[in-house]
Amino acid sequence: MPCYLRAFLQCTAFAFVSLLCVFTSEDIQGSRLSELTVPDGGSRDVGDDVKKSRGLAVREASSVLDRCKSQSGSYWDPCWRPPDDVCGLNFLESSLRDRTDSKGKKCDDESSHLAVVACGPRLEETLTMLKSAVLFSKKPVEFYIFAEDQLHDSFRDELHSWPQDFQTRFNFTIYPIMFPTENEKEWKKLFKPCASQRLFLPLILTEVDSLLYVDTDVLFLQPVEDIWALLAEFNASQLAAMAPEHEEPRIGWYNRFARHPYYGRTGVNSGVMLMNMTRLRETFFKNDITDVALKWSEMLMPLLQKYKLNITWGDQDLLNIIFHHNPESLYVFPCQWNYRPDHCVYGSNCQRAEEVGVFILHGNRGVYHNEKQPSFKAVYQAIQQFSFGDNMESSLLQPLEASLQTSSHSYCGRVSQLFTKRLKQSISSLKFRAQT
Repeated sequence: MPCYLRAFLQCTAFAFVSLLCVFTSEDIQGSRLSELTVPDGGSRDVGDDVKKSRGLAVREASSVLDRCKSQSGSYWDPCWRPPDDVCGLNFLESSLRDRTDSKGKKCDDESSHLAVVACGPRLEETLTMLKSAVLFSKKPVEFYIFAEDQLHDSFRDELHSWPQDFQTRFNFTIYPIMFPTENEKEWKKLFKPCASQRLFLPLILTEVDSLLYVDTDVLFLQPVEDIWALLAEFNASQLAAMAPEHEEPRIGWYNRFARHPYYGRTGVNSGVMLMNMTRLRETFFKNDITDVALKWSEMLMPLLQKYKLNITWGDQDLLNIIFHHNPESLYVFPCQWNYRPDHCVYGSNCQRAEEVGVFILHGNRGVYHNEKQPSFKAVYQAIQQFSFGDNMESSLLQPLEASLQTSSHSYCGRVSQLFTKRLKQSISSLKFRAQT
């Protein structure tokens, strides 16, 4: 065979093999990309070696799928949305949005995003919390209200009845209570009715980047945007923020009675919880269920199954377990952002509140509605009874100070000046703003 013919055949064979390798490589890469974009909501056998390798592959998704750059521009932009043609549509939220009260306002980069869950007789308490948020905030607030169906009309009617100039300060969306169909009743009744709904907010509000969750028995004594600004203080690994459950270990509950892991020395309280939900959805968490790091959606059900006989405070205990194993993911803010009766009933033990006052009052254990802590009840009633548009000094602050004087016999009443210290500044700031 002539040399030139032999060389031609060798080149042809080499080109064929090269093309075959290229197409094979593309098929493999394509299958990997397809695997990475599969939704993570399905069930998972955490002991399966195949699933383990999938988990490792998904962790590389942020570097492979450049088109879904959720970690680049979304951390501090509450209006960020992934392009529909890139990351897919959220059909669940799209269908829910048809049932809500969204006024269709253009999203404002400066808005704070606040979520609350209301079930049972919590309507009036929730409305008072929302009222406190609107009264003192200088920037718009987006409310995400999760409530039982029978409460929807009442929320809608009451919020629409507020004066128009106050309505311009907020937008609201009402959602039904939603839990995974598996163990739905168990989730709903965990600790208090619907309380564990907060665990699923990152999985429901998939288009919301960051969120402030508060219990219904919370009252803002200064603008919501002040705690919202703490998002900017998160480091690269932090994705949620809460306050310690106790400042004084000698009276701490977790360090004395808990039968499960908890965060830090005294645990954390989830009644005020700030979340970077984009990070929370994307992060793989260390856990004591399996050696494989799990995403948020994969971790909740196994945690409940493992600890349901050992947890007392429901979803708060599950959060403590999660952040016990992932302490680097939690930003801990001081007690003035979540001031509860435990901070004063055994003596004043929130030093930071003594210096700067109470920023957010959390009336847990029903103290707004009983006589155990009259100082807490006085603040609640002052805000509840205040009429929109009235003078805040004469119609809110002065009546409150008078009521607090009658509570000086109680432990918390002795430090009631902490409840009005920040409130005075908030009212003065609003007054100055109105005059300029």
